[in-house]
Amino acid sequence: MAKPSWALCIKANRSGLAVDLPIWQGKSVTAPWQPGIGSTAGRWQLPTPFGLDEWGLYADLAVREVTQRFRWIAPGTFTMGSPENEAERRKDETQHLVTLTQGFWLADSVCTQALWQAVMGKNPAHFQDLPDHPVEQVSWDDVQQFIQTLNTHLPDLQARLPTEAEWEYACRAGTTTPFSFGDNITPEQVNYHGEYPYAGAEKGLYRAKTVPVKSLPPNPWGLYEMHGNVWEWCGDWYGDYPVDAVVDPIGPVTGQGRVLRGGAWSDFAWRARSADRSGGEPDYRDYSFGFRLALGRGKGASMVSEAGETGGQSVEAERNREDGLDTPA
Repeated sequence: MAKPSWALCIKANRSGLAVDLPIWQGKSVTAPWQPGIGSTAGRWQLPTPFGLDEWGLYADLAVREVTQRFRWIAPGTFTMGSPENEAERRKDETQHLVTLTQGFWLADSVCTQALWQAVMGKNPAHFQDLPDHPVEQVSWDDVQQFIQTLNTHLPDLQARLPTEAEWEYACRAGTTTPFSFGDNITPEQVNYHGEYPYAGAEKGLYRAKTVPVKSLPPNPWGLYEMHGNVWEWCGDWYGDYPVDAVVDPIGPVTGQGRVLRGGAWSDFAWRARSADRSGGEPDYRDYSFGFRLALGRGKGASMVSEAGETGGQSVEAERNREDGLDTPA
């Protein structure tokens, strides 16, 4: 049997075959193989909070009855930026080769109003009382406070913002076209200002507001609304790209603005391109600014601790339940 693409390794023990799930900092969770019986196919017995679906490995984080799904993004190499002949290309999109040496967990949607409320106890969004819509009207500094609060309760998660390189790698999902959906987009795929389409396409619906997360089609890696809906803060300072190939880039040491990616409900379609870049001062809020969580520090940090051979919940579950914050469910 071949090793699954999402596994660290496949091995045999007294009980049979098993795989190690890709957890960071040298830690892992083992999942045994359950052979099929009759017409029932065999499967890997993944411990809570992990699962497998058509897009691969995922893990669910529960915070006060609000669940956020994270997807495992395998390491790899890709071309960041855009070719010179791409329509609406900007000069800050210099193409260069990027290698990410470690996989990482990335939320399959932007943070919702419900999740922000569960962690922070309030809802700053302009479009109020929409729990399944993105939280917006949050600055980069606000997001850091959210992350600090979440990490205080669940320190082993080591939640953070993705780097700009991680974000574009995940957005492209193996594609090289202007959008992960291909050479163009429609409002049925992406929430943008439909009266301003991309590269001569037909005009379409302009919703003039956010839409619920996961209400539009995902990209090939199972990530929703990487294009449009709300801009997504990244961890990096905004700066010029290098010309040469780089490994695990984290952006400039300092700067005036933090990176924003993905475009928003109020923007022209070209701003939703995989390569498009923007930035904002860390304390600036806008009703088109949101964010998507990543887990682990730098090259990675453990999502769970001391999971053991059979896995299971392990992030100080009892203490967190008292606070209303649960381990992944």
